[in-house]
Amino acid sequence: MFTGIIETLGIVKEIQKEQENLHLTVTSDITHELKIDQSVAHNGICLTVVKIHQDEYTVTAIKETIDKTSIGTWKVGDVLNIERAMKLGDRLDGHIVQGHVDQVGVCTNIKEANGSWVFTFEYNQDLNNITIEKGSITINGTSLTVVNSQINSFSVAIIPYTFEHTNFHTFKIGTIVNLEFDVIGKYVARLNELRK
Repeated sequence: MFTGIIETLGIVKEIQKEQENLHLTVTSDITHELKIDQSVAHNGICLTVVKIHQDEYTVTAIKETIDKTSIGTWKVGDVLNIERAMKLGDRLDGHIVQGHVDQVGVCTNIKEANGSWVFTFEYNQDLNNITIEKGSITINGTSLTVVNSQINSFSVAIIPYTFEHTNFHTFKIGTIVNLEFDVIGKYVARLNELRK
């Protein structure tokens, strides 16, 4: 369980393919605090730490994760949003984030708005995911509030702190991102589906 409040950034140092799995080695300033078997969200994808060496650690992604997320497009040098799992008793500053990416989206517009930014994303509506105005959405692991909710698109407003301390500053039109839709919205959508 995560909150969507990004702790730090990591950099992809190495990517190794083994059969259908990907082993990613990442460096970050919290590596010394990690332990083997710990869950860490990388751009919103919950991955398990399998190896630690000095300031680098390795996580493994299986085919299911590769198929449903943007992880297969990552390259050495890419900047990742990093968040460790929530501690019981901590404040929930973002929203309830599972670290289970629902699908990818594409950045379709970036607009500077007098000191902040508005990013617009499109996603495939065929997977029955929804956003609602002022609802929660997780983009690359970052907990955000939806504005301009449409059938297969939405926007988010990004303050300077978030722009600088997450990988939003690397986004361009066409950037593929990981989306985790609000868990309550997913249950409502599923119940509605079952009523048909």
